[in-house]
Amino acid sequence: MNPLSISLPELVDLPRILDRRGNLSFIQPATGIDFEIARVYWIYDVPGGALRHGHAFHRASELIVALSGSFDVVITDTAGKETTVHLNRSYLGLKIPPMTWRRIDNFSTNAVAMVLSSTPYDESDYIRQFDSYAAQFASLEAMPAPTLLPAPPPFTYPTVDPHASSSVADCRIIELPRHIDPQGSLTVVDNANNAVDFTTRRVFYLYDVPGDAERGGHSHFREQEIIVAASGSFDVTVSDGDETRRFTLNRPYRALYVPAGIWRSLDNYSSGASTLVLSNLLYEADDYVRDYQIFKQLTAGKG
Repeated sequence: MNPLSISLPELVDLPRILDRRGNLSFIQPATGIDFEIARVYWIYDVPGGALRHGHAFHRASELIVALSGSFDVVITDTAGKETTVHLNRSYLGLKIPPMTWRRIDNFSTNAVAMVLSSTPYDESDYIRQFDSYAAQFASLEAMPAPTLLPAPPPFTYPTVDPHASSSVADCRIIELPRHIDPQGSLTVVDNANNAVDFTTRRVFYLYDVPGDAERGGHSHFREQEIIVAASGSFDVTVSDGDETRRFTLNRPYRALYVPAGIWRSLDNYSSGASTLVLSNLLYEADDYVRDYQIFKQLTAGKG
């Protein structure tokens, strides 16, 4: 393969669902990305103007999104020429193909950068020295194909309705990895090694949420979620039909795990807060229970 034929980074429009209670964008295969999500990480607590170290990947494709604030993604070609892409909208993403040297810098105050990757963490996939990258790019004959996860089975309702057995006791706070760095901390959820037994298939996030808004009143038949306050804080109220509990999320490295069959709603947003949700399913409208009275009927008389 001619190295000049390698794909270039591309700015893409992500779905933007407008709502007076806060806007929502989501990312899943064929919607914003052309790969299965293998790893999600987000960078936060970055000093204003800080520069994150540059690198490239042999195999991994990425999508970079500004969950809040703004920053620059700087692409460097093998001759050292730099192209800067400014990200400052949560509904725009920058697709980074394999064998692209990139760095992230010029963070605004309280900015959060989210990165979706096509591969789990693999140190051997990184190229961390620019001279080595330029030499490998110049001699490249074939692009290694990224490893894709198998497609999920078609959606079917569960044989056992989780609303009959799920309990708020199954909802729990999870301490996610927190890699502290003077140039910005990083938290990651990797499908190959995560704190919960599910594979991330879809990511969605809420932003532009008014301080008095309530979002997300629903439950799921199959979907499990990890909910994170990527910035700011908010409360999550969960119910199993009998008992209700309330959790406050205010750290980007602390998440709430919510299993299927639990009603959950979000409120008490601080100014500028962003809600990040990792899901184990692609979007399926029929997986939602959006009426609380129906939810109560599903959970009535459970053992």
